[in-house]
Amino acid sequence: MDAGFDVLNPVQCSARGMDPRTLKREFGNDVVFWGGGVDTQKTLPFGSSDEVYREVRERIDIFWGDGTGFVFNSVHNITSNVPTENILAMFRALDDARGL
Repeated sequence: MDAGFDVLNPVQCSARGMDPRTLKREFGNDVVFWGGGVDTQKTLPFGSSDEVYREVRERIDIFWGDGTGFVFNSVHNITSNVPTENILAMFRALDDARGL
């Protein structure tokens, strides 16, 4: 931030030091978070569609909770082993969050 950055990209919540609540609390007034919308290494490929939906909504609530500073992204590409139902759950959660 001292160097003039105003966007943190990528946000990978599974990485050390990138707990979403901590990031938002400590830096939410200073930067836009780009990514971290869903864990593409665990939840998206291996979770249930309900787990995907819940995680996406939780991340939106955390990063967009006060209406500032979040660009939904999954950080990494969606790999070929991701069930279609999980991709649809991710988009359903995004669509449901539009009214925030």
